[in-house]
Amino acid sequence: MAPPPLLTLRDVHLTFGGTPLLTGAELSVAEGERLCLVGRNGSGKSTLLKIAAGMVEMDTGERFFQPGRTIRYLPQEPDLSAYTSTLDYVNEGLTDGDDPYRGAYLLEVLGLTGQEDPNSLSGGEARRAALARTLAPEPDIILLDEPTNHLDLPAIEWLEEELRSLKSAIVLISHDRRFLENLSRATVWIDRGISRRLDKGFAHFEAWRDEVFEQEEVDQQKLAQKIKREEHWMTYGVTARRKRNMRRVRELADLRKQKREHRGPQGTAKLSAAEGETSGKLVIEAKGISKTYGDRSIVQDFSSRIQRGDRIGLVGPNGAGKTTLLKMLTGELTPDTGSVRLGTNLEMVTLDQKRENLNPQDNLSSVLTGGRGDTVVIGDETKHVMSYMKDFLFSPEQARTPVGVLSGGERARALLARALASTSNMMVLDEPTNDLDLETLDLLQELLADYKGTALIVSHDRDFLDRVATSVIVSEGNGVWREYAGGYTDMLAQRGEGVSARKAEKSAPSRKEKAQGSTPSEEKPKKKSKLSFTQQHLLKSLPEDIEKIEAQLEKLQSDMNDPELYAKNPDKFAKLSAQITDLSTKKDAMEEQWLELEMLNEG
Repeated sequence: MAPPPLLTLRDVHLTFGGTPLLTGAELSVAEGERLCLVGRNGSGKSTLLKIAAGMVEMDTGERFFQPGRTIRYLPQEPDLSAYTSTLDYVNEGLTDGDDPYRGAYLLEVLGLTGQEDPNSLSGGEARRAALARTLAPEPDIILLDEPTNHLDLPAIEWLEEELRSLKSAIVLISHDRRFLENLSRATVWIDRGISRRLDKGFAHFEAWRDEVFEQEEVDQQKLAQKIKREEHWMTYGVTARRKRNMRRVRELADLRKQKREHRGPQGTAKLSAAEGETSGKLVIEAKGISKTYGDRSIVQDFSSRIQRGDRIGLVGPNGAGKTTLLKMLTGELTPDTGSVRLGTNLEMVTLDQKRENLNPQDNLSSVLTGGRGDTVVIGDETKHVMSYMKDFLFSPEQARTPVGVLSGGERARALLARALASTSNMMVLDEPTNDLDLETLDLLQELLADYKGTALIVSHDRDFLDRVATSVIVSEGNGVWREYAGGYTDMLAQRGEGVSARKAEKSAPSRKEKAQGSTPSEEKPKKKSKLSFTQQHLLKSLPEDIEKIEAQLEKLQSDMNDPELYAKNPDKFAKLSAQITDLSTKKDAMEEQWLELEMLNEG
């Protein structure tokens, strides 16, 4: 008999502002299960996750969580304002029995020291701290809402491996297809207020979703035919036996109500770019360009020829210099050496997915029209702003809504709508996939595939790059950038173990390495460890912990050596004896654990 699930949500109903959001959604999480939660922006995925975490009260429904179990939730926008440092924030989430060193280790892996002031963190740094806090306790259930946002490719790939190594059950919301495919083993689809479950990973979801929609369309056609037959009977088949026929009259009313109340699938955004005049065949020619800040080389002797119609992906770790290279290629920044020549007749539009160009006080209509009237001009076509909003799945009621209160996905669509309305033959897209739902991502990919201009795309989304990029420019470390034909997977095939090598090259030296005056680049390459990240940390920390226990034992034994102790204070003698026994047992266990890890590491 299968054990009961750790977490169960049944018949969840929730209404926001008079509009039903969830109307019978359900969720069940078993031990060690790997679920992905999918659905359109605004479908209620994040809300259902918060209900599962016990952070949001439902109107009606049932939530059961096994007593004595632990659950951790990663929010999209964490609040660290009550803490003095990132390490304090992470450690506050630990409980008795948790590894006290794991939080500091995770912060270092994610590029933080633990001493950062929470009030000065960027949004990405705050999310990485929240990720460390969520993973540190290794809870029974981990609820993750867009965990890959603001992470670079090495960090995303590290996170995949870390989550694979955990025994925790995982419920995951993400726009990153590759991340979902690699981790999920079951899929829960939130659609029009209810949930449907597929006991297969995300790779099977889209085909299943299309089958559901097709069957639903067939069912609606059958319903329409049945109503038509009943209406014909009502007109021509009524007899004098009124009492017996009232049942069919009521059934017809029920059928009409069923058809009237049916909510079809949510529409898709209509993406079209306002293309300008054709640019010259040569768009950008870079010859031996370099850029240095202080002693650090950001770009070193890079050359490239970008032609009209190329879609170039730029990838690399955070801080590698993607933005610097992008600015030099587009003429915004002058290289220290080398030259950049831009082609003729270029009309450039930039999509800033950091949303820095959005004034949170501006309303949605003003953002889309640029504050000029109530029309939007897309190429040669003029649209009323309400119609253009509808193309991007906004309701008329949202026209006067300040963009600061929109959801992350809605703000992403607003930026996309504004960018695509601008006439262009060259797009510069900075993390365009952030917060977009999967259906809108599909349309953006189709738009870029059909776009007659040129696109430069900074992205950490491997699947998106595979579908869109004609070539990928990759940071090789120390300011070296190289271009590879094809998408992200093609680049990996050409570089061999490219991702792991790049992570090793670009990881910052640890505190211990800094103290010893060495860096990873000065050491010989190490073979890939067979240990998990937690085991690697234990292998390094256990000798120091054992030394501390030995020091405590030496002091206790010194106190015990007093020949008159037992006669003077038998209670203290008994207490010291118990402490020595406990610490000796603990020391033996730690030495045994260290030896096992050392053998496993060398095996």
